[in-house]
Amino acid sequence: MTKEIYHLSHTDLDGYSCQLILNHTAHKMHFYNANYGAEVQQRLEQIVDALQSVDQAMVLITDLNLNPKEAKWLDSKVDSLCQSGKKIELQLLDHHATGKASSELYEWYYLDDSRSATKITYEYAKEHTWLQTEPLWMGSYVDVVNAVDIWLSDEIANFEYGKVLMRLIYETKELARVMFADEDREYKLSLLSRAARLVNEPNAPILLDENIHIMKKAFFKKDQDNTLDNLSTAYIVSLLGTKRDEMSITYRGYRGFLSYCVGNTSIIGNAFLLAYPEYDFIIDVGYRGTMSLRANNGVDVSIIASELAMGGGHPNASGGRIQGFKEQFAYSKVKTQIETLLREKESKQGRLTPKS
Repeated sequence: MTKEIYHLSHTDLDGYSCQLILNHTAHKMHFYNANYGAEVQQRLEQIVDALQSVDQAMVLITDLNLNPKEAKWLDSKVDSLCQSGKKIELQLLDHHATGKASSELYEWYYLDDSRSATKITYEYAKEHTWLQTEPLWMGSYVDVVNAVDIWLSDEIANFEYGKVLMRLIYETKELARVMFADEDREYKLSLLSRAARLVNEPNAPILLDENIHIMKKAFFKKDQDNTLDNLSTAYIVSLLGTKRDEMSITYRGYRGFLSYCVGNTSIIGNAFLLAYPEYDFIIDVGYRGTMSLRANNGVDVSIIASELAMGGGHPNASGGRIQGFKEQFAYSKVKTQIETLLREKESKQGRLTPKS
């Protein structure tokens, strides 16, 4: 029977590998990712919100240990949903010893610190006949992730390949994970899928190491070849373009675009403004409230930076840091913070010098 599964996993090799495994089941998967800290709770809240619109589903958490407070909250929410007539299963598969206290309180909390989460997930999927057509590479790939994640350095071949895989995930930062959650995950799973098919090749660690750049370019390339920077920039600008309705802002009569943790603003910001000249400026805000602004002679962003963040710079390239900014893991919450700031500052100012 096909299940609808809401799957939350970690943001490292082990966490994404759990999702790579489950991508090969017949179930309808809804993937989420979180690092530790406040992001775990926000992702759990997103999942619970999504469950309001379904009658039957499973919540699956892998490679993340929940502290007692988080576990109690989730258990209570799922129980309430079940009390309302929904059929919601709850299962956590983890290997972090720090989850021991929670695992002793809930039957749905499975803990085994002798295996990686990928290996636990793989064997769980096999036990429950989720993998009806298992790819030839999967067993070997699972052994590789297991070796490097729980540091079985004596399994030399698996361990060495796993080290390259770890770096592959760690250095795959072309896409902003919060703004482009689905696309970033698709990108990483695409790279892992390609890497998994090389696992049994001669000199596999060297082969993968030499092919990472090519694999990355293959994801972004459409027609003509180019540098990875240019290919990824074109991809990101296109993604930003599809989000214009929800990510547009205004300040003192000028139209802007608000992005979050996209980075590389000099290249991406300027490319965006060239592609969409109806915008006067673009602001990219970082996790800690750093603000990078770019314009293309449409407005003096040094004035905006000064007013919003006591920053400054040049008319077309400026920056600053927003005082009191709260790190968020959902774009909507970032936009709410920034729009509140814009309205507060705007109420104290007149219109900026009109464009000629």
